Amino acid sequence: MEIILKQDIQSIGHKNDIVTVKNGYGRNFLIPNGLATLATPSAIKMHEENLRQRAHKDEKIKNEALEVAKKLETVTLSIGAKTSSTGKIFGSVNTIQIAEALKGQGYEIERKNVSIPEDQVKEVGKYIATVKLHKEVSVEIEFEIIAE
Repeated sequence: MEIILKQDIQSIGHKNDIVTVKNGYGRNFLIPNGLATLATPSAIKMHEENLRQRAHKDEKIKNEALEVAKKLETVTLSIGAKTSSTGKIFGSVNTIQIAEALKGQGYEIERKNVSIPEDQVKEVGKYIATVKLHKEVSVEIEFEIIAE
């Protein structure tokens, strides 16, 4: 079954993509929940026309994301955490703290767009987080966990 996605779905695709899914998944979950529409010939024509009109706007948004990415490449974050004498953190540092640290430096980035390869950081040291600014633009940020 071919469908047109109305919003980003992590394992399937991005908004406005035409993808093929199993019939039951499309008919019973995606379409009733408003996440997709059926890709009929007339819907595909309308979809292509809408994409043509949005192409200019998307290019502008992508260029803005590239500018922010250039600025973010030079950013190094320091996040303070309470630690034991061995360097272990009480609790963990996750994407929420990284997003708040970026906000403190003037970058408005949602926590869902920040990912840490280790999932959670539990020791003092330097790590790398990936910030997704656009579906085609992502940047790696270095952050350091320091003891308070």
